[in-house]
Amino acid sequence: MTSPLFVAVDTPDLDRARALADAVAPHVGGLKLGLEFFSAHGAPGIRAMADVGLPIFLDLKLHDIPNTVGKAVAALAPLSPAILTVHAAGGRAMLAAARAAAPASTRIVAVTLLTSLDADDLPTIGVAGDAAGQVGRLAELSRQAGVDGIVCSGAEVAAARAAWPDGYFVVPGLRPADAALGDQKRAVTPRAALDAGASVLVVGRPITDASDPADAARAIAATLG
Repeated sequence: MTSPLFVAVDTPDLDRARALADAVAPHVGGLKLGLEFFSAHGAPGIRAMADVGLPIFLDLKLHDIPNTVGKAVAALAPLSPAILTVHAAGGRAMLAAARAAAPASTRIVAVTLLTSLDADDLPTIGVAGDAAGQVGRLAELSRQAGVDGIVCSGAEVAAARAAWPDGYFVVPGLRPADAALGDQKRAVTPRAALDAGASVLVVGRPITDASDPADAARAIAATLG
């Protein structure tokens, strides 16, 4: 069985990104490449990282009018990402356009609420209620729009899985029990997220900032067996 653990390689340094990927490849199931990496290296950088031989999670969080997002997804299709993110807040038509434009081999997952936000932040962005309620609403919107799943924190994934049994759930912002939270406010451990119903576990700095990234990835993977 392929490991659900994806490592977030968030660096503009291509050589460092490739070295990290090569080091952790035996212990993880895929690589997450986000805006920092894509802004620095674009499609050629994605292709270079794909040469490692692991599935690529392209975390661009697309959010625009449906026509623009659909065309952007179509433009990214030759890169064959295993997972591609859009923002659920873009609405049903945008989500549907993204799914329609993507190849069948690419899972389109909708970001519900960033893991750097908590209940204190919600009123400042015009959201009433708590994080769980907002994630639940956007998860249902995403399901109705026909995308493959959502991105949510480990705190919400159990409820999302219960409401959407065949959904695909990506959980970022995970932290091993002994790791610093950094800018993550709704973090859980990788094991807890997996037990709650996560499909993919995204871990970044606890692996990439470790003195031995391969050993850090191996230790996290060992907790998932």
